[in-house]
Formats: sequence, structure tokens, C-alpha cells
Amino acid sequence: MKLATLRLPTGTTAVRVDDDAYVEIGAADVGELLAMPDWREVVDAADGPRHSLDDAELAQLIERPGKVVCVGLNYRTHILEMGRDLPEHPTLFSKFADALVGPTDDIVRPAETEEFDWEAELAVVIGSTVRRARGAEAEEAIAGFTVLNDVTARDWQFRTREWLQGKNWDSTTPIGPVLVTPDELPGGVRPDLAISLTVDDEVMQKDSTADLLFDPVALVEYVSTMIRLNPGDVIATGTPGGVGHARKPARYLTGGEVVVTEIEGIGRLVNHVVREAEQA
Repeated sequence: MKLATLRLPTGTTAVRVDDDAYVEIGAADVGELLAMPDWREVVDAADGPRHSLDDAELAQLIERPGKVVCVGLNYRTHILEMGRDLPEHPTLFSKFADALVGPTDDIVRPAETEEFDWEAELAVVIGSTVRRARGAEAEEAIAGFTVLNDVTARDWQFRTREWLQGKNWDSTTPIGPVLVTPDELPGGVRPDLAISLTVDDEVMQKDSTADLLFDPVALVEYVSTMIRLNPGDVIATGTPGGVGHARKPARYLTGGEVVVTEIEGIGRLVNHVVREAEQA
């Protein structure tokens, strides 16, 4: 199944994505839906108002995830281009919910950075509460997958050894457009999907999620070892090679660009980059 969150004049609503329409489910967003213990049955039975696939506006998939856990250095190509050794354990950092925006919303480039970079990522969305999950329990905790662009202020990221300040600028991180359950994707909970990113139609990143060093199940196991994962939590699995910071010469987003982040079988994010003072 595919799920999304629509932006309506009255607010937001979670929907099932059918071939011909978005069907309201009875929750404000996908995060609220996943908090229902029987959310799969609720989705299957949904028969609410219908909205045109062409005219409806997609909102941020999960409005206020309790946790967004991000993984750095998880594609072999990206690790090598950044001049690092393959890590023994996942490199983790957190992202705050205020950094997230919808799949067609503007990416806001803050005035404080001169090194604003892109990072196409497969994101895992959690569908049940787990702690120290292993094997089948970790697999079953994965509600589905979506697309995320972990836009990064590199000059702030590398001010210290900790990356938090480079990854958490307000309204910089699009997520969506939909959540796709593992049964609809090649490879299931370990999907093998083409992932790409373009800037003004120029291909910057192109790889396969099969190149992940730590796959989604391994990441659920690892993260849930230290902290409880809850429905609606997100794990961003890392980015492939092709980021602007690693190019020679380096390339960054300055404002005015259109960035398209796409994963096969899930969909695409299409976002304009605007300087903060230019935002309407």
C-alpha cells in the first residue's frame, strides 16, 4: 500500500493512495495513523472522501515525528569519496522535526552558510514500538519507506567533530511524497531501488539502495538497542556518492535551483531552493 498526507484548506489528512484517487483514512497525518495499533486494517477499510491525484497538494508525510535518526557514511561510494574508511558501526546523528518540509515545499537556504549541500536518502518509517529488536521483530517494525533530502550546511557541520549543527537548519529537509510498504518494493525490507538527485536537471547522485553498508533492518536493530523506536519515527539511511562537498571544485546550492530527489518505486521530491530573505 501507499500512504500520504494531504494539505487541505481545513488542515491535513492522511490518505491511502489508490490508482485513481487519494482516499481519506481518518487521521491528521501518516504519523497519527501509524500510532493506531491496527493501522493496516484501518487503511484497508478506509472509504472516506476522495481527492484527485492531479489537484491535491501533498503535505509533509509525518508532521511531528518523535525521532529522526540519521545515518552518515552508509554508502560505499560516499564513504570513499569523503576519504574515509568503511565504519565498523553506523555513524548516527539526530535531526529535529522543525527541519522537515513537504515534498514540494521550498528548501530554505539560511544566510549563515556558504556551503549548502544536497543528500538524497532512503528513509525508513517505523510502524510499531520496539526496543532491542532483532530479526523478524525488526523487519516487522518497518511500516515502509519514503524519500528524504538531508540538506546540509557543510561549513557548520565541520566546525566540530559533531555534525548536529550542520544538519538541523529550519525548513531545509524535504520528506515524502508517500510511504510505500515493503511488500510493494523489490527486496522488501531490504529494498534494491535506484536512487538519484538532480540540480536544475543535472544528475548529481545516482546509485542503488543495495549499496547500503548497514541495511534498514540492521539499522532498526542498532538504533532500537539504545532507544525505543515508536510509530512515526524516521531513520534516514545515508546518502550515496555525488554530494557537492566532495566535488572538485566543490559545488553548493546558492538559491534559485530546483532539486529533484527520486527513489524508484517510491516517488520524487521537487523543491526550489530559496534564500531565507526571499521566502514568501
